[in-house]
Amino acid sequence: MSTLASDLVIELENKPGALAKVATAISDAGVNIAAATCMGNGHTAELHILVPHSEPVYRALANTHGPSVTREREVVVVQAQDRPGELAELTTKVSDAGVNLDLVYVATNSRVVLGSENIDTLKQVLDGFSL
Repeated sequence: MSTLASDLVIELENKPGALAKVATAISDAGVNIAAATCMGNGHTAELHILVPHSEPVYRALANTHGPSVTREREVVVVQAQDRPGELAELTTKVSDAGVNLDLVYVATNSRVVLGSENIDTLKQVLDGFSL
């Protein structure tokens, strides 16, 4: 089964404690982060988080007077099995439909997060996904 969610990108200073401050603010707002990935070099890092609703995150970060959401996009979340070949089969199904993926990461509970400029077609292709 696939669902839609929000992938938020938050630009952080690349220094000790920056991620902890953001994670604490979001947690204090009662928002569960279903997935996160953070990459950076130099002075900044990009934190991608998966949340069901973005509004509480915007408010939480505004209250910290620190980092803010720099981008938000709708993504498709698919329940996958934790087994060899699952990602290959999933992405083959997407590519066979002519959809280009520009974002992929794994969330808690063996869920796969996928993004594309063609989100509506991606959702259709993955609706009812099961292998």
